Parts: sequence; structure tokens; C-alpha cells
Amino acid sequence: MPWKVNSRMDQRMRFIVDWDSGEYSLAQLARICEISRPTGYKWLGRYKAEGIEGLRDRSRAPRHHPHAVGKEIEEAVLALRLAHPTWGPKKLRHRLQRDHPQMAWPARSTIAEILRRRGLVSDGRRRRRTPPYTEPFRHCDGPNAVWCVDHMGWFLTGDGSKCEPLTLTDAFSRYLFRCQVVPNKGQKTTRAILVAVFREYGLPDAIRSDNGSPFASRGIGGLSRLSVWFIQLGIVPERIEPGQPQQNGRHERMHRTVQEATARPPAQTLHGQQRAFDALRKEYNHERPHEALAMATPAEVYRPSGRSYPERLEPVSYPAGLVDRVVQNRGEFYWNQHRVFLGEAFSGQRVGLEPLDGRYWLVYFATCVLGVFDSRSYTILTGNKAIDACVAVGVIDPPRGSFATLKSLLAGKLIGTKV
Repeated sequence: MPWKVNSRMDQRMRFIVDWDSGEYSLAQLARICEISRPTGYKWLGRYKAEGIEGLRDRSRAPRHHPHAVGKEIEEAVLALRLAHPTWGPKKLRHRLQRDHPQMAWPARSTIAEILRRRGLVSDGRRRRRTPPYTEPFRHCDGPNAVWCVDHMGWFLTGDGSKCEPLTLTDAFSRYLFRCQVVPNKGQKTTRAILVAVFREYGLPDAIRSDNGSPFASRGIGGLSRLSVWFIQLGIVPERIEPGQPQQNGRHERMHRTVQEATARPPAQTLHGQQRAFDALRKEYNHERPHEALAMATPAEVYRPSGRSYPERLEPVSYPAGLVDRVVQNRGEFYWNQHRVFLGEAFSGQRVGLEPLDGRYWLVYFATCVLGVFDSRSYTILTGNKAIDACVAVGVIDPPRGSFATLKSLLAGKLIGTKV
């Protein structure tokens, strides 16, 4: 039964005072206060045992929770989170289950609650996100099918130095080959790092990049000196569409993980930042479970390539029926004593020309078609002009689907401008 007055503490004090006066029996006091006699005995007992503090209300929460997380388990969760501050409940739970399968680990929601209570989770504002790019990668069906390369967004270290590391991953396994501080974004620096990776892991089938230097250029086919070198090695240079970073979303997501773990805040010096990158790369490859890999680590999925890096490149040769020309240092080759500009990316390389008729020739570098050579104007045609030339000589039929027909005819090897 409830106490009659609003202030329960005052009523209980009056009950004790009246009882101590000796003027009332317990039954009389119970009737006056409109409570039961067992309730009266309870408050008398608490007062004798604890004094005035015994008259205060107590929590009704159970003192024992049969399903409560034990202190040992909670400490293990917190220790792993402190060792890996960017890991969420799902990765923490998977790692704990893998390392200690004999223990009963709590659900992800319980681990999330443990982190929240300890202030290790920020209640950030939920943002509306762009739907993910769901198209499959064209070659990404196993390790070394596609590697992804890029320069991570730059930031300043503590001493004011600019840091814009070069990153390289395997798209299938997410294995992080390099996160390397570089002095510049030039092709020589990039090539030196790639050579070291090729020697250690072998060659991929394709390398995907954005449209920036040193991976691409504004020249024919968008090829740069670096991508020409890729072709010499038997690597297909793939480029995402301009302004579409989601087409390389796996690599971009890795950048966010690296930034959160190593650049917020950054190290004091570039040397210290590289040490942070190296430590993160070891954790990322060998310790951090990846949801897209069924919670395996990249190192458990990746296997080195069976194609080793050739220390010496053989000159590009062409079959009988093609005329070959050497591209000079200024990016030109000679035709009937006339200079034909192809592009400085091909300087020192040998290109092949296959006749279509008496005027037009297909121009190859290795197995890649660069465009159509017009022997009257001494120019290289690409895009719509190349298609018009092929239509003129009857290689393809106009007008609908002509570009797709041309690509099919050339076994998908045309690298010219998209139409």
C-alpha cells in the first residue's frame, strides 16, 4: 500500500518518531499511515540497521543478471578496441571468436553497448549516402586480376610537410601492397615503387587508376609513359571515368580507413607518418577482418601472381603484313619523309601499322589499337574520325552501333576516345 502523503521520506520519519514515543502500537500506526503491518516492520528494521539512510527508496533493479556480460569478457572487448580504435563491433567480435573460440562472446549489439558506455563510440549524425556502385569489376575474379593504384588525398604532418602517399591494392583480396610516402607524383618515382612490388608479388593482369598523372595523359588513348610501360609488361591499363571515383570504390574505402587510423591526427614528421603507414598495413593485411571477404583477412585470400617481373623487356615485334616504325624522342615517326606526331609517351617505342586501303592504316602499339593513320594528311585519327575512316573503307557499316562493331572487330582492344 502506498504512503498517504506525497513526501514518503517525511511520512516514514514521522512513523519512526511516533513509534519511539511509545504512545502507539505498531497496529495503530499502520492504520493511521494506511500501510500494512509488514510494511511497518520493514521500515523499523531498516531504521535500526541503517539509521535514517535506511528509510530512503532503493533501486528495484535486480542485483544479479543471469545474462550479464562478465568483467573478464568486457575487459577483453575494451582491450581489443583500444588496440584497434577504428574497428567496429562486428570486427571485434569476429577477432575475439577466432582467437578464443572456447569463450561465449556477446552479440554485436552488446559489444556496441559496451563501447557506448565507455565513450568509445561517437553518436555521429546519420548521413544520407549515395547508393553504392554495384556493377562488377570487369576482370576482378581472383587475386592479381586487377590491382588498384592512386595517390591518397594530401595532408600536412605536424612539422608542416605535405604528405600525399601512393597506395596500391589487389582489388579481389583488398591486400594493401603499399602505402608509401613519396617525394613527388612523377612517373619515375611511381615506377620505382611499382618495380619493387612487381619483384615481390609478380605481375597483375590489369591496373586500374584514375585519369590523372602519371597514370594517364591527354595524348592518344589517354596513355602516359607509365601506362605504355604497363602494356609492355602485358598489363592492361584501366581507367575509371572522369569524376567517377565510386568506380574504384574498394580502393577509396581503403583510403578512408588509412586516414582514420593514421592521419587523424597525423605524425609529427614524414618519417613518423611512414612508420604509422607500415604498422597500419601490417594490421590491415594480417589482422583486420574484412566483411566483403566473409570476415577473412586480405592475407588469407591473396596469393602472389604466377607472372614474374622481367628484369629485361624484349622489344615489341609485329607479325608479317604490318609496317613498323620507331617513334623518335619528340613523339614522332617518319612516313614518306614526313613527320607524324603520335605522342611523347611512345618515344623510343616501336609501333605497327596495318593497311585498311591505300590511304588508311590501323596503328598498333603491341596488341592495342591507338587509332587510324591518314597517309594523306599525315595525322592520327581517333574517336569519331577514326570510325568515319573505317566506315569509308567498308570495315564497319554505318551508322548505328558502329563504335561497338569496331570494338568487337578489334577484339575489344581499341583504346581510343569514347563516343
